[in-house]
Amino acid sequence: MSAQPEPASDLDRLRAEYASRKDRLAASDLYSPFNTANLFISQQRQRLTLKLLRENGFYPLDPLDILEVGCGTGGILLEYHSFGAHPENTHGVDLLPARLRDAHQHLPGSPILCADGQFLPLPSHFYDLVLQYTVFTSIFDDTIKMKIASEMLRVLKPGGMILWYDFWLNPTNKQTRGIRPAEIRRLFPGCRFDFHKVTLAPPVARRLAPVSWILALLLEKISLLNSHYLAVIRSQPVPDR
Repeated sequence: MSAQPEPASDLDRLRAEYASRKDRLAASDLYSPFNTANLFISQQRQRLTLKLLRENGFYPLDPLDILEVGCGTGGILLEYHSFGAHPENTHGVDLLPARLRDAHQHLPGSPILCADGQFLPLPSHFYDLVLQYTVFTSIFDDTIKMKIASEMLRVLKPGGMILWYDFWLNPTNKQTRGIRPAEIRRLFPGCRFDFHKVTLAPPVARRLAPVSWILALLLEKISLLNSHYLAVIRSQPVPDR
């Protein structure tokens, strides 16, 4: 595959934003499991993830090859290890070397690569599951998004599944742009989709979950208050000939 570099502007913005975010959050417990709101958000996402994996026949996970595009420091792949995935079968790629240094420490048994998601140095039709968690909303360049989506489909096995978790709305973060189902459909043409709204909007969850977990659960049932989509993306089956 030819790997012509993309214009650097959006990738440079991403690098600068993640470096700044690391500095801003260095002393914060915002994304710690000891933070009640973050625990609530994580557990609700994990419950739905496990339900969708089981319903789509991706259980147990131990024989499956799994790839996360934009794996960051490895937190999501660690979740999949806790679900039963084998470390040697869980692969990750990320653009930013500083985040990958942490990922290698967190995931010593997993293959982790520094790579641009537009040009994955990985075999075609290899992975049973391909994951993306809050990567696409950080990318503003439509061409880059299309190329990453195309690569995700290329490395997916026939019959495999892409699991998408990302914002549809995040007005408090100017470094992200929400993505709704119509755009997801354009990114993955010819696929079948199953969309689920999830994640009580973090500003609401941070105020409410420490006070009343039950009330947070009830409010999450109001679809409009959920800030993310958890989507199953499957390529269309090849018709019999």
